Amino acid sequence: MQETQASPLSRRLLPPLPALRALEALDRLGTAAAVARELDLSQSAISRQIRTLEDQLGVSLVSREGRALALTPEARGYATEVRAALNRIAQASLSLRMPSRAGSLSLAILPSFGMRWLVPRLPDFTRRHPEVTINFTTRLRPPDFDAEGFDAAIEYGTDARPGTQRLMLRPERVMPVAAPGVLPQGPVSLRVLATLPLLHIDTRPKAWESWFAAQGMQTGALPGTSFDQFTTILEAALHGLGVALLPDYLSEEDRARGRLVLAAEAEPASLGAYHLAWPDSRPVTPALAAFRDWLANAGQPEDDPLPR
Repeated sequence: MQETQASPLSRRLLPPLPALRALEALDRLGTAAAVARELDLSQSAISRQIRTLEDQLGVSLVSREGRALALTPEARGYATEVRAALNRIAQASLSLRMPSRAGSLSLAILPSFGMRWLVPRLPDFTRRHPEVTINFTTRLRPPDFDAEGFDAAIEYGTDARPGTQRLMLRPERVMPVAAPGVLPQGPVSLRVLATLPLLHIDTRPKAWESWFAAQGMQTGALPGTSFDQFTTILEAALHGLGVALLPDYLSEEDRARGRLVLAAEAEPASLGAYHLAWPDSRPVTPALAAFRDWLANAGQPEDDPLPR
């Protein structure tokens, strides 16, 4: 098989790694002095690295005032791309140097869904695939796969993000619940419900509006206290601060124990779904393939109970 050779043009457009590291650090740290400390070089050496990069690329990357260096807007965009590439190189090098971690999977998860739905099911995965180690990081919003080192993420939504593929795990069915003291007479009508203190989540500001619309009632924007996570909304509801629109899997246990009750006689509504998402710009690793295939069977029907 004939070895593929990089073209002379490609070689001219591949700057030296030290110069790229200097540019990335300058964008991240802001000053040549900070870059010099991080890279253990002199400020003049940092300036020379940037100059080397400018000479090779044929463009100005910084404005110079004395010894101060400030990246141009175009250079900041270039540095973002360089940072993503350096992160990819570092991850690949780590996998090569540490074969025992070749079966690792870096996963971003939504806190509440990860804790209440995914984690109780994981013992089955670890029993079936002891060679795979999963490293979890909680994220409220989808990660940037190009700039961060995640292999995949558990996400909520309706449409796939550009540059990603995904596997649907399950719809999210939500229902209004409250502490019994908030509803001494039991469930109320939709119109009365709209007048009660409603608890909102930051990442889904129109959830209540959409839920009422699914019940056939148009409301417009609804006031109420806002929280950043479902777990904090759950605690607020348990302490009687208002009515929470919670996923069924999150309120299941407290409803069974009578600590929460339904606020209205209405069917749960599905406003979106949970997915496993991964970037389509890189190959699927064996660890990700194993986890994805397992999740395809773990996404049980909506009314199946959680493992106990």
